[in-house]
Amino acid sequence: MADQQENTDVLVIGGGTAGFGAAVAAGRQGLRVVLLEATSKVGGVMAFCPGMPWGGGYPVDRIIGGLMEELTTRLMALDPPAAEKRPCTLENFGPEILYDHDIATLTMFEMLEEAGVQTRLNTTAIAPQMNRTRIEAVTCFDRNGPFTIRPRIVIDCSGDGDISAKAGVPYTLGDAGGNMMAVTISFHMVGVDWDQAFAGTDPYFRGYAAKGVAEGRLHPDLAKLYLMKAFHEGSVFCNSVHVRGVDGTDPGAVGAATQEGRRQCHQLARFLRDEVPGFEGAHMSMLSPTVGVRETRKLEGVYRVTGADLARGTKFPDGIVACDNPVDDVMRADASMTHDAVIEAGSYYTIPFRSLIPAGVSNLMFAGRILSADDVAFASVRGMPQCMAMGQATGTAAGLALAEDCSVQEINLVRLVTALRQQGVNRI
Repeated sequence: MADQQENTDVLVIGGGTAGFGAAVAAGRQGLRVVLLEATSKVGGVMAFCPGMPWGGGYPVDRIIGGLMEELTTRLMALDPPAAEKRPCTLENFGPEILYDHDIATLTMFEMLEEAGVQTRLNTTAIAPQMNRTRIEAVTCFDRNGPFTIRPRIVIDCSGDGDISAKAGVPYTLGDAGGNMMAVTISFHMVGVDWDQAFAGTDPYFRGYAAKGVAEGRLHPDLAKLYLMKAFHEGSVFCNSVHVRGVDGTDPGAVGAATQEGRRQCHQLARFLRDEVPGFEGAHMSMLSPTVGVRETRKLEGVYRVTGADLARGTKFPDGIVACDNPVDDVMRADASMTHDAVIEAGSYYTIPFRSLIPAGVSNLMFAGRILSADDVAFASVRGMPQCMAMGQATGTAAGLALAEDCSVQEINLVRLVTALRQQGVNRI
């Protein structure tokens, strides 16, 4: 049977928050856009860890704007509201956006439809076909077999950067020693008495955690319990179980980590019911279908964002979104975790567009957690709102590149920043 061939203006690989932003932004410019998502849902970590708060959406207490603000506003305007802004109880984090997971996912699908995006779920991009410095086509696969898409622009928002790496873009894995952040599996406890559960002064429930670890009822890495009020009253988002030493690019390792994480989640749920006031009548719900992977490849871009850039509060001329997130580093080589402030209170930095484009592939961009950054900067920039804005920037840039018939490296950065500003993206 002959290989099925399709043509499109923009191929977006990965339907997480970055891919959503890229596809909607490109589609709203009248471009033909195909969005490939390997799973059955858009949202990325939203799908893997349902209910994960959108942290980082309010640098210096001002919303980042753009598609993140539009999505949030649409959810808040529903009756009853399906999202709200709340202060984060954890160290050095600003306000977060809490939301109804299912309604948020539905709204994202609707925004993709409105933008004319052809969203193809359960579909995997396998390999690029190169013509010198250009991706001529991408081989893909769904349940009906292989097919080929011939795009004018490719935006890799896959989280792992597989297509970019296969196209020859250099990358690093993890930190300088190759250690990647731990993967996470989350769940909700439903039917919790919030007043009792959160009556204490320690947001990490360390006293209870120490008891569970000492008695062998909790994994030793659970020295802190990340328990947060979820969007719906009486529901608690449990973001505590982290599995270390997992190569997120290895499907076998991800599968094994999922099983181990689920076991730990069940242990923690039982412990909460038995030991923590307010949880006595609660039950587990929304257990992650697979682990959420924080970190794999960091691609090499025209510019590499560094921790020093962030500490200086650098506002790049081609900065496409503001951020003030702490260095949220999660269990690399050991069980240590940080939430260290990256910048003095009241300040912020911006993420440069040049960290989203490679030097050597003329029609490829990437967005989300595969951006070009060192491990310190990465631990701060990786929040979902910033990833959505990165995607919005690449989708907008795709329109400029096609209109001007130029490579992504030749895009007029002043025009790009102006266009993003017109779309409501706040660089503060």
